[in-house]
Amino acid sequence: MNAGPGPAAEPDVQPNTDQPAPSVGLGAGQHSSLREGNQRVDNGVALMGNVGGDFTYLNISAWTDEATERILKPRLREGPYPAEEVRGRLYGFVEPPSYARCRKALDSRIVLLRARVGTGARTAAFALLAERHGEGGVTGLDAMADLSVWRPKAGRGYLLQGLPAASARSLDGVRLAGLAEALQGAGAHLIVTMAQDARLPSDTSRWEEVHAAPGPHEVAERRLRLVAAEGRLDSSQLESALGHLASPEFTEYLSTHPLPGDAVDLSDGLRHCAETSAPTGSVLEELLTGTEDAARSALAKARHSADAVSLMAAVALLPGQDRTVIEQFATAMRPLLGVRATKTGQNEAPEEQSPDVLGPSFEDRLEAIGARPLAPRSSPTDRYRYPVQPIVFSGRHRSVTLLRHLWLDFEGMPDALWGALEQLRYQPGLDVAAGEAIGRVLAHATGPGALTQLHRFASSGDRWRRRLVAVALGEIVQHPLVSGAVKEQMRRWSRSSAVLRCTVAETCAGSYGLARPAAALKLLDTVLDGSSPELDAKLRSAVSFALGALLTEEANHIEVLETVTRWLEAGRGTPRHTLAVHVIHSMSLSTFPQPGAPGAVRMSLARTLERHPAQGIALVVLGLDDPATYEAVAQGLGRVEADPDMFQRTAFDLVVRELSRTARHRRGVIRFLLGRHRDHTNTSRRRSAS
Repeated sequence: MNAGPGPAAEPDVQPNTDQPAPSVGLGAGQHSSLREGNQRVDNGVALMGNVGGDFTYLNISAWTDEATERILKPRLREGPYPAEEVRGRLYGFVEPPSYARCRKALDSRIVLLRARVGTGARTAAFALLAERHGEGGVTGLDAMADLSVWRPKAGRGYLLQGLPAASARSLDGVRLAGLAEALQGAGAHLIVTMAQDARLPSDTSRWEEVHAAPGPHEVAERRLRLVAAEGRLDSSQLESALGHLASPEFTEYLSTHPLPGDAVDLSDGLRHCAETSAPTGSVLEELLTGTEDAARSALAKARHSADAVSLMAAVALLPGQDRTVIEQFATAMRPLLGVRATKTGQNEAPEEQSPDVLGPSFEDRLEAIGARPLAPRSSPTDRYRYPVQPIVFSGRHRSVTLLRHLWLDFEGMPDALWGALEQLRYQPGLDVAAGEAIGRVLAHATGPGALTQLHRFASSGDRWRRRLVAVALGEIVQHPLVSGAVKEQMRRWSRSSAVLRCTVAETCAGSYGLARPAAALKLLDTVLDGSSPELDAKLRSAVSFALGALLTEEANHIEVLETVTRWLEAGRGTPRHTLAVHVIHSMSLSTFPQPGAPGAVRMSLARTLERHPAQGIALVVLGLDDPATYEAVAQGLGRVEADPDMFQRTAFDLVVRELSRTARHRRGVIRFLLGRHRDHTNTSRRRSAS
């Protein structure tokens, strides 16, 4: 039996929490009574009895609750940085002039690194700590951590990025000396980055260093040579790119744009020209159109045209989206900006002039604002792979600078942008594109109410709007100076209405949760304190998505498993217990997240017992002792035992021995062991009889 095709086809097992679940799981919102021989279905599909052949479960309720379930990685973490992330940050690293001094200063265990924004101090800090502790030995600290009382837990390299002014004032020589002693005892090192004009007590100077940016020409050349070493440029292409880099026009550009990021952008442009034989003049043109001055000039030029401003806003807010979406947003925003300055729709045309019925074409309008369509391609974010034609600005960073000035510098513009966005229907990728763009803007906003404008979408019944807010918050929290405000907002929403709790869970399912997994699991625990009946299914879906996102990184597996184990011990019928039952059913009968649901890493019962035996056995013991999960766990253990490879990898005989040890006060465990013994005895008798 196959359900018909639809926009979403994601299996969603929601077992009955009041009794052992049947072999076929029930969908969200279903209520069944096998004893009475009937079923009542609020939404989704319900089945009773045996199902022969293939069956595809479609979560029909999700058809109107779509969102882009892409899991974004954080740039700033409060915990261990994966080695591959540190390796990526150090790609093309050039030692700055201050590097030797900082390396020597780190012998004292602490370096307070002063630097201007964008000069590469964070990259230098990663390099210094990786030298001492390896690429997998760097741990990020919360920017709001009180260093006067913080102490290292392991011999690692610790990095605190963006020391707040209040924390800086609380440090003094005595406290830092005590911290340095603790770091030495643990075999650890600490680097703290701060603004160049940050004020510190005078007796902290022995730990202070001033970061100097590396030469931009060296950075650009280093990256070009690395690209050639990787085989992406041949020797003639490399020689050509280096020749252009040394030319007067590019030398002059780097003299006025000396930051490492500018050099990286320039090297990328020269690499592209070498690969495609594009004219090198376009490189500088694209770089210069993305500057702050260029953004202000473009907005000043378009200020009398609602058509131009609305189209610029569309491309800036939704970079890379299909031309249809860009046009829809511009159309929605135009009336919000007021009547267009140019007169249109005249009844009579002036003498010797025909009326312009069509108006300018979309391509002409794009060209007028410095944007262009890319080549059509297949949609990467939708299962149907329909053709799309992305629209982007011609210049690098033009979207970022334009939107920031448009949003922050002009009265009433945020309301117009939100209003136009609210009129759009969901399109794959729209929530991620707009969320990242809005997050980058709000990271520069000031005032206590900067985040309150997110509430209108955070409290929406549409998942894509809540997902947009989640992406925006994940972007904002990457900036140390405003991360505290985001955390406080999340804390408040986690205790608010059910729909806001859904938004909190969605936020944990991305860069916010991956950057601070322990805090994310605490938020999810709070989110499940209570729920509104009409939003239960959405809340369960959001929390499941967050757990699946956390499982994409191996370092989070133990914490997630221990959290699910605690939830299973909660009272039956509570949201925590219901969620734990869902996870255990999925792991035992297939995987969690379930096949078809988003998630790069899927945990099964066998994989859990193999890689995390202590947590796996604890989960099995509780799962067997709970009537809602007994059948699923018993089936899962039976499959592990029947497969010789899984039997060996999970050390199943040790699992059985541990179950026997804990069986005394566990009726479910006793039931499983007796049933297993009975099955083995019957099997032996049949073999003897044959």
